[in-house]
Amino acid sequence: MMAAAADGLGSIAIDATQLNMSVTDPTAWATAMNNLGMVPVGLPGQQLVSDSICVPGFDPGLNMMTGITPINPMIPGLGLVPPPPPTEVAVVKEIIHCKSCTLFPQNPNLPPPSTRERPPGCKTVFVGGLPENATEEIIQEVFEQCGDITAIRKSKKNFCHIRFAEEFMVDKAIYLSGYRMRLGSSTDKKDSGRLHVDFAQARDDFYEWECKQRMRAREERHRRKLEEDRLRPPSPPPIMHYSEHEAALLAEKLKDDSKFSEAITVLLSWIERGEVNRRSANHFYSMVQSANSHVRRLMNEKATHEQEMEEAKENFKNALTGILTQSLAAQAYALKEENDSLRWQLDAYRNEVELLKQEKEQLFRTEENLTKDQQVQFLQQTMQGMQQQLLTIQEELNNKKSELEQAKEEQSHTQALLKVLQEQLKGTKELVETNGHSHEDTNEINVLTVALVNQDRENNTEKRSQGLKSEKEALLIGIISTFLHVHPFGANIEYLWSYMQQLDSKISANEIEMLLMRLPRMFKQEFTGVGATLEKRWKLCAFEGIKTT
Repeated sequence: MMAAAADGLGSIAIDATQLNMSVTDPTAWATAMNNLGMVPVGLPGQQLVSDSICVPGFDPGLNMMTGITPINPMIPGLGLVPPPPPTEVAVVKEIIHCKSCTLFPQNPNLPPPSTRERPPGCKTVFVGGLPENATEEIIQEVFEQCGDITAIRKSKKNFCHIRFAEEFMVDKAIYLSGYRMRLGSSTDKKDSGRLHVDFAQARDDFYEWECKQRMRAREERHRRKLEEDRLRPPSPPPIMHYSEHEAALLAEKLKDDSKFSEAITVLLSWIERGEVNRRSANHFYSMVQSANSHVRRLMNEKATHEQEMEEAKENFKNALTGILTQSLAAQAYALKEENDSLRWQLDAYRNEVELLKQEKEQLFRTEENLTKDQQVQFLQQTMQGMQQQLLTIQEELNNKKSELEQAKEEQSHTQALLKVLQEQLKGTKELVETNGHSHEDTNEINVLTVALVNQDRENNTEKRSQGLKSEKEALLIGIISTFLHVHPFGANIEYLWSYMQQLDSKISANEIEMLLMRLPRMFKQEFTGVGATLEKRWKLCAFEGIKTT
């Protein structure tokens, strides 16, 4: 069946003798093939694959050394392969016409011919299925268009081995695997055969590949050695031998502080070499003396620096101990105050607990029918009420303290004013006695002093009733009122303080709380929660006062 198909294809093929044009004319041949809708391939003198793939100086070992995929010479659009069809359609091979034979592609529905694993450095291919009448010249004519052929070893059993000059030419030859080869126009079985092209293992190819690998390894070692030599630090310069001129220069270097280390190494190397003799003994003695004096000076400087270091350490130690004692004293005082406040709180809590115990006993006696949950709830409410009472008492105590301080200030102020007025009265009495004024004038003076005292008291009361002291307090009250108006359920002092700190980092929570306590008609304090969740919150009550008034 395959032979019949080949014969059918051969009958369809165009015979050059039937054309009324010269077959050797490439232009006419291409025009005729284009008119028939066929790709012009296999023209005499043309290569199967274009020379653009045959890169000069191509290194076939790069694909094995660097992992680069080898170039496929049968790229669509070049040489034997027609323009690339859509990805869904398989590549259709065309008929190849040669001078002595014709190559017909296999059925595209059949699977592609299999190949073995490519050996390293492969330049030789195995070609099987040749026609019996195929000569070495015909084989060379077909495969020399894949590249330069170095050797053809033909066997009597219709197969041969072809060795190419470069590795990429093997890929071009593999493309011809599966083609049916027919010699001329003959239909005899001895003149046709199906080609099978595969990679072949050759000792020459493997030897050349190994040589290239060894050469690359040598080049890599040489490159690494050059890189190591470049990165190796330079060796120190050699030390010159002793001479009188060099000794004079070395003596000058020993006196220079910046060159002393270099000069002392040279001097030691001369002594170790044994260049000291009777002639040079005096020079060496003078150089050793200068080096000794320099070393003594350095030792003295080192001693002075060490003494200064010890003094600095002692001063630092004394200063550090002073700072530590001061900080410890301040911490001790703060801890003492905190301990006293905690002790007072503990006493207050003990009294509350005792009162709660007594009330609890009374509750157990009087209300035996109540459940435990109701009793606990009642105790929590009573405890909350007592805490509120304690807080209100503390607020009243703070208000009384502030009022007491203001009263003390007013008293001191009035006393000072009375002293001034008494001095004025004494002066006026003396004037009255000398000038002989009447008793009515003295009464007028007393009335005037009483009026002044009353006026001063009124001014003090006005100052005391005045809630704001500065523009800053007015701004703070406006911001706090806005904040509490947005929070109708109130806010604790820590939440309010954290918000105010974003505007003024220097403000304290105590300052905000004192400002709120000074304005009871604008801000009020309420307690929410029960027991451990008890929380003190501030609310804005200015609008409530406006409604009531």
